This record gives sequence, structure tokens and C-alpha cells, in this order.
Amino acid sequence: MTKISPEIEEDVQAESLLSVSADVSFSSNCFPKYKLGPENQIVEESKEDSKGLSLKEVVEKETVQLSEQHKRLSVRDLASKFDKNLTAAAKLADEAKLRDVASLEGHVLLKKLRDALEALRGRMAGRTKEDVEKAISLASEDAKKLVNQEKSFACAEIESARAVVQRFGEALEEEEKNSPKSKTQDVERLVDEIQEARRIKRLHQPSKVMDMEHELLALRTQIREKSVLSLKIQKELAMNKRAEENKSCLYVFDGSEALGSHLRIRPRSDTAPSLSKCSIQWYRVSLDGSQKEIISGASKLAYAPEPLDVGRVLQADILSNGQKITVTSAGPIESAAGLGSYVETLLRKSSSEFNVVISQMNGQDYSSHSNHCFNVGKLRIKLCRGWITKSREIYHTSMQLCGVRGDGNAAAKSLFWQARKGLSYVLTFESEKERNAAIMIARKHALDCNIMLAGPDDRV
Repeated sequence: MTKISPEIEEDVQAESLLSVSADVSFSSNCFPKYKLGPENQIVEESKEDSKGLSLKEVVEKETVQLSEQHKRLSVRDLASKFDKNLTAAAKLADEAKLRDVASLEGHVLLKKLRDALEALRGRMAGRTKEDVEKAISLASEDAKKLVNQEKSFACAEIESARAVVQRFGEALEEEEKNSPKSKTQDVERLVDEIQEARRIKRLHQPSKVMDMEHELLALRTQIREKSVLSLKIQKELAMNKRAEENKSCLYVFDGSEALGSHLRIRPRSDTAPSLSKCSIQWYRVSLDGSQKEIISGASKLAYAPEPLDVGRVLQADILSNGQKITVTSAGPIESAAGLGSYVETLLRKSSSEFNVVISQMNGQDYSSHSNHCFNVGKLRIKLCRGWITKSREIYHTSMQLCGVRGDGNAAAKSLFWQARKGLSYVLTFESEKERNAAIMIARKHALDCNIMLAGPDDRV
């Protein structure tokens, strides 16, 4: 630190020096002009007294400025900057050093003041040197106190900043020490999970599970094939058994045992009794023979199977002279080819229409052979000719619908429909396929309405 009070090399006796006033004041920008009065005393001009400031006021002004500067450089601001980033903390330390230099600007001002006082001392030619030196020493003491105070403040701020930086450094070092440990722990945990997953995978052994599934699928396929083969063998055995029984029988069925066909009873030999003198009744029997249902109205030589007979065996009992002769089909009645897909296509529509001819009405032959439309809907059945409606009935318990149970040539194309009590029709379709499809669709829609649609006395 530069010493403000200058050293005076000349030795002047106290008696030879005149007293100098200590209340010396200077203007802010230039030195005041003095003149000598009586008895060699310094007299300051009145105009300049009013404008100039005393040394004490100058020091106080500089002190206020330095205090304001000190407030602007608060440690709280430095701490907030250090909290943002470590690099900012280091930068802030550099700024604190710079501000330390800035706080010494007062030294420069005081040095200028010292130089001015020394120049004034030279001008006074040694006559007022002691008083001037006293004034300078007084100012030097105040300046020293001010500089030391500011220096202590700056040192305290720097120490505080260093403490903050050190605290942040310790926190970062601790975080760096802990982060590898946490990363290592995460990696170890992940490795453990992977090993556990591999262990579970080895335990499950997906390849073996897939092999077992393939084996099960193959076994199911084999079982299905064997079941079909077993049914086929059982069917062949039943047919052979019936054939053996029918060999001794005097009568046999003519026709294909499937939907769309027309089965007719035929005698085997000329010695068989005439069928015109016999009574006939048709039955549908289950495959195992446990259930036997009478087909009401089927009492003729011929019978056209309907969808209700599919999967069952047809049997006809012939009574002649008190003797009963039974004729059985070789196997169950089979469905017609392509009938299932045709019915599924029609069921996708809201209603299905078929061209029919009315053969009988209420048991009597119908004279007109004009075409009519038989409409089978989801809620009702309608029979009409153009705009004229013959009958329109919703599904109800008294309604009946089945294949014709007579021996006519068109029996396989005809059905019996009882719209309500006292009103019935025999309708002939264009083909056997349409007749069977109409029966199946009507029964499906009636079943959706909780109605069992069948023929007279049928148990379904």
C-alpha cells in the first residue's frame, strides 16, 4: 500500500514557521486561488469559498460512492450465480478479483490529492509547509481508514465466494463419486434381471413346448380321423346288418337315401303280397335305434325325405294279413350337395322369395296353376300373386311346415304349409333344392322367434 503522507526532508524550526489554517478547502475541479493578507496569512477568496468542498466532504462523498458500489457487489448475488453453475462460480471469483481492483479507485483519487497537496507545498516556499503537512496527514489518515475498510470488505467477499466455490466443488466431487456407484448398481441390477430372464426361459424351454403342441395337434388330427373312420365302419356294419336283414325281407327301398330323392317300396319277388292290399307307415329312427318317431301322414308307397330326416334312418312297416314286415334304409339320410352354402347365402338376406305353384288348398286340388311368390321372412311368411296377397302370417304355435308326405311324382319338390287352423296349402317349387332350402330357412327364423316349426305330430 502506498503511503499517502509525504516525507519532508528539510528541517525547519517551529519558531520560524507561521501558523497555517487547517480549514483549507478546495474546489471540485481545480485548486483555489490564495492571496496573502496582513501578517502573511493566507486569505481565500469569498467566491471560491462558496463553491469549493472541504477535504472531509470529499472523503465522505467518496465513502458514499464506495458504499454504494459495495452494495451492488453483494455476496448474495455472487451466491446465486454460483448456484447456477460451477463454471459460473469460477467466473464469479474472477469478477470478485476485478471488483477488488475497482474498489481501489479511491486510492487513485487520494494519490491525485496527495500530488496536488505536494505541488501546493512547493508553491508556498516552505513558509506554510507544516500546516499543509498536518492537513495532508489528516487526509491521509482518513484515506487509510477508508481504503483499509474497503479492502477488508473486498477480502470478506472474496473469502465468501471462495467458500461457496469450495462448497460447490465438494458437492460436485461427492456427486461424481456417487454417480459411478449408482451406474454400477443399475448395470448390476440389469445383468441380474437378464440372467433371471434367461433362467426362466431355459426352464420353460419354448422349443419343447412347441414340439408338444405339434404332437398334440397331430394326435387330435389322428383322433379325428379315427373317429370318422370308426363312424364309417359302424355305418358300414349297420348297413351290412340291414342288408342281411333285408335279404330275407320281401320288400326293399328304391331311390337314393338323401335329400332331394324319392324313396319307394318295391317287392323283391313275385311271391310277395301285393302292396295295394297292405297298410304302410313310415318312421324315422335314430342311428342306435333307441328312438323311433312316426311320420304322421306318411302312409303311402313313396316318401320324399325332408331336412328333419337328415342323419336318421328311415323305416317302413308293412302290415299284410296280420303279418308285419319292416323295411329299413341302408344308412342315415344324407344332405344334398351344396345345400348348406345355399342356405347360408339366403340367410344373409332379410327375406327369401321362391316361385311356387299351389297344388292343393285345404286338402282340395287347386284349379289354377299360375305362379305365386312364397316369401319367407324373419318374422312372417307371405304367399302372394303380384299385388294380391293370398296369405300373410307371422310365426305362431299353430303354424306347420314340412315336406309333402305323399307318393306323387312331385313330392320331392313340394311342401305342406298350414298358415293357421283351417287354412293349409301344398306348394310345389321349381326344384328340390329350393323346397328343402325354404323349409330350413323358415324353421331357422321361427326358432329365432321361439317357435318350433315342423309337420303334424312331429316331435322336435
